[in-house]
Amino acid sequence: MSITKEVKASDATAQKMFSNGTLVEVSSDDDGFEGAWFAATIVKAVGKDKFRVQYQSLRTDDDSGFLREEFDTLHIRPCPPETLVVDRFSLFEEVDALYNDGWWVGVISKVLGGSKYLVYFRDTDEEIEFKHSDLRPHHDWIDGKWIMASQALMKLLYL
Repeated sequence: MSITKEVKASDATAQKMFSNGTLVEVSSDDDGFEGAWFAATIVKAVGKDKFRVQYQSLRTDDDSGFLREEFDTLHIRPCPPETLVVDRFSLFEEVDALYNDGWWVGVISKVLGGSKYLVYFRDTDEEIEFKHSDLRPHHDWIDGKWIMASQALMKLLYL
């Protein structure tokens, strides 16, 4: 009986957290998009754990508007918190890189001059150059809270 109450509380929390008009990020399990997060806006709830969203940058095939799709709450998270402007990223620091309209997790593999960096992506074994303005500190959404990447690692190590 307590499990049912917990599930209902979780559903109510999702409905409140992801109300119409809320800015979020969504992820897809489609080939080539695993691990990327895309900015979107909640359009409406379409089930107890499912929402229709409208992407902020991905457009329909005929370019008539922004693409809309349905996602369950496992593939939706709030937008990451605003962070203080980072003057410089460090070697081996985990970052999110804006690439192909989405945020992809990578690691700074080389600090270049002119506020540029090489970022290594483990999943694709690629290394790509990015401007400082196309990077943000990486955060993980764990148990309903944003956690800095280094804090998330420590939490996993001490579970």
